[in-house]
Amino acid sequence: MKKLFLLLTAFVVISCQKKEEEKKESCTTEIKETSKDDDGFEMYQMSEMAALMEQMYVDNQRLKERIIKGDTIGQFPQHFLKIHKAVMTDEQENDDFFKEQAAKFIKAQEMIYKDPKNAKEHFNKGVDACVQCHQQKCGGPIPRIKKLYIKE
Repeated sequence: MKKLFLLLTAFVVISCQKKEEEKKESCTTEIKETSKDDDGFEMYQMSEMAALMEQMYVDNQRLKERIIKGDTIGQFPQHFLKIHKAVMTDEQENDDFFKEQAAKFIKAQEMIYKDPKNAKEHFNKGVDACVQCHQQKCGGPIPRIKKLYIKE
């Protein structure tokens, strides 16, 4: 009985390690842009567009807080306009649909600053444009983007 228990335990441990190795392999194959440092580790490098989107997300978190608090909105961030020219990880993604959604996003963002009385509405339209684009292109960030909506 003890031998059977030990054999079963050993089998479970070995099979779990194999699954963990397979997961690690599949994760490393998904990262397209990498560079090796001196220790041989592979480091992920964002595309210009991914970095811009990360910056826009942070900027919009701050803007959301200002809108909710009723603070002054400030000036339209000009670096948002780079969305039209930033290099993507996959250049084929920069198609007509993306360009249309990017234009909707920029228009909504500009309207926040031109019409601050309706900032909440314009802000949420900008978030809508992001969600609609990511539904077609890359769905991963959608839950994070939806957190930007102003619900009050």
